[in-house]
Amino acid sequence: MTTDPLPAASAETLEAEAAALDAADPLRAHRDAFVGAETSLVYFDGNSLGRPLRASIERLAAFTRDEWGGRLIRGWDESWMELPFRIGDAVGRAAIGAAPGQTVIGDSTTVLLYKLVRATFDAAVAADPARVEIVIDRDNFPTDRYLVEGIAAERGGRVRWIDVDLASGVTPDALRAAVGPQTAVVVLSHVAYRSGYLADAPALTRIAHDAGALTVWDLCHSAGSVPVESDAWGFDVAVGCTYKYLNGGPGSPAFAYVASHLQERLAQPIQGWMGAADVFAMGPQYRPAAGMRRFLSGTPPIVGMLAMQDTLALIEQVGIGALRSKSIRLTEFAVRVADRLLAPQGVEIASPRDPELRGGHVTLAHPQMRAVTARLWTRDVIPDYRDPGGLRIGLSPLSTSFSETLAGLRAVDAAVRAVARGGTG
Repeated sequence: MTTDPLPAASAETLEAEAAALDAADPLRAHRDAFVGAETSLVYFDGNSLGRPLRASIERLAAFTRDEWGGRLIRGWDESWMELPFRIGDAVGRAAIGAAPGQTVIGDSTTVLLYKLVRATFDAAVAADPARVEIVIDRDNFPTDRYLVEGIAAERGGRVRWIDVDLASGVTPDALRAAVGPQTAVVVLSHVAYRSGYLADAPALTRIAHDAGALTVWDLCHSAGSVPVESDAWGFDVAVGCTYKYLNGGPGSPAFAYVASHLQERLAQPIQGWMGAADVFAMGPQYRPAAGMRRFLSGTPPIVGMLAMQDTLALIEQVGIGALRSKSIRLTEFAVRVADRLLAPQGVEIASPRDPELRGGHVTLAHPQMRAVTARLWTRDVIPDYRDPGGLRIGLSPLSTSFSETLAGLRAVDAAVRAVARGGTG
């Protein structure tokens, strides 16, 4: 049996709190720059696909009209060949703390992860044949786990699994217990896709390096949401998508980071013409290019990398620290509201409560959350669902307001109650 809704006084208190937080928000003016922000739709899925910026509409139209339509094939010589590196450097500056010449826009996240996990594994084995293990946690994103299993089988290695709490993630103690003289590569997510757990990336990187291993970081849920310092933290390799907090659009290409001191050491396994030393020589043998070009394979997806430039410019303008501060305020508010509205219905917080251990999303757990999510989508409230029983609310600091967050959580409350009654009401 469900409990009664909050009394009107409590409801008014929440409304007043959301309004006050919005009024005090230094980033509030940027919300209007996003398509759809003016509507009543509640968007809780910016950690899966970010809203587009209005500026991106004109950018895409101008490109189609002026560059593609006007310059045609000349565009490759005039700018497109260097665009993956120029935008890659912008990702490095704005989102992942990387100096120029270490980040490139390339293939999908899956393809870039395959290239770089295999390349680091091969490099580690070449340096020390005893290093045959790839370490990864059992709750890492499915792509990461599937790739690691496939690469280990393909290259004669094996997987060393770390068991983790589904409401948190890999801790320094857990990694320390898993690595050793047989570890070749450690594959970790900076922000756990299910729980939002924010890993201690500097500490985990040091532990892997102390064991003699290389690291591959998945930054999909952190780039553009939480501060990342790839150079300062000693990352070897990192990969991240651009359609979440970087608002690159559906299927926009991922980025790859390779520390400068490793670039000549790694041999990427998909040897395409775009990664050759002389792209247009069409020579009889493949010779890898110097620097980050060697990690490209085929023709860069130029149209797919256009929209993210507007968000990268906005992140540089406001600063990742301001985004993180707003993100913490949003998730703290969401947790407070969930405790008041949803806890009486048996909904639990399946994310770290300490904001220092939490990224940009919060997971709400209840056995009926799959049905709740489906019901919400029909009512223009858009979270997503992750087993077991987790409704994820992704709060993009540039495009999400506190009032929108409250409205969405009220709708979650109503949906939980309706599903408990058998879907009526």
